[in-house]
Amino acid sequence: MKIFVFSRPALQLHRLYCSNSLPTLTLFTKDPCPLCDEAKEVLQPLRHRFVFQQVDISRPENREWFDRYRWDIPVFHLNGQFVMKHRVDVVLLDKLLKDAKTQKS
Repeated sequence: MKIFVFSRPALQLHRLYCSNSLPTLTLFTKDPCPLCDEAKEVLQPLRHRFVFQQVDISRPENREWFDRYRWDIPVFHLNGQFVMKHRVDVVLLDKLLKDAKTQKS
């Protein structure tokens, strides 16, 4: 079994190359958000299994998301579909990522 260790730029390039085959996990957040910071730490071991993007709901262009999620962050969407809020459910996320991988195959 080979273990690859990527530097930060190499990891970003790897994700860019793989982004067409990996699901996208979107975190709806704002600053400050201690629960969001905690959630990102919990997600760290799984980061190789999805493309991660963040939406700052406090930005003017994200007003729709602010109106929807201002009391619920962190909120997560997988491939554009709501999956969880407030805390990361690692078991659920693992199942959804496996399902997404199976659907791609």
